[in-house]
Amino acid sequence: MGLVVNLPIILSAAFIATASPGPATLGIASMSAGAGRHRGVAMALGVVTGSLTWSAAAALGLGAVMLANAWILEAVRYAGAGYLLYLAIKSAWSALHPQTLTLGATGLVTPGEAYRKGLLLHLTNPKAILFFGALYSVGVPPDAPSVTLLAVILAVGLQSTLIFLTYALLFSSAAVACLFARVRRAFDGLLAVAFGYASFKILTAHLR
Repeated sequence: MGLVVNLPIILSAAFIATASPGPATLGIASMSAGAGRHRGVAMALGVVTGSLTWSAAAALGLGAVMLANAWILEAVRYAGAGYLLYLAIKSAWSALHPQTLTLGATGLVTPGEAYRKGLLLHLTNPKAILFFGALYSVGVPPDAPSVTLLAVILAVGLQSTLIFLTYALLFSSAAVACLFARVRRAFDGLLAVAFGYASFKILTAHLR
């Protein structure tokens, strides 16, 4: 690279944000354990696509455009909070009605639908563009050439792919799937709380 890029800081911060339990990782875990490996991987790839989209947007300066036009960020904010609230209600319903097939059941979700669910989950998170914007402002010089930005986007994207696919593969194993079947109501309750809390935080956060 022609300019000094603090790639270790970028990857370390991205790793913590990506690997930490949250709506995306919990959603992938639930999909993988409840609907199988193929659907879990499909949802993980949807989340990765959303992550790459926000990463590229931040690298290209679109984050600054969104911040300069507050209504765009607010629209994403309310859409994201609404979608997370919808997921919270679905998870709560599943926890309260264990005999009812859930959104994650094999018969109700195709791999394409699982992919779209993961994609929407990440694209409707307005904090993602702020996170990546801060990440690039700290670790990448403002006059970095396109090849440098591309290299950073690919590095972060590869790391995110490995993390999310690991979640999908781990939680789709036979042992974890059996355990999941026994604690599904509790896990759905946890998802309802996680999605509801994330929705509340997005609605009440001061996005700058």
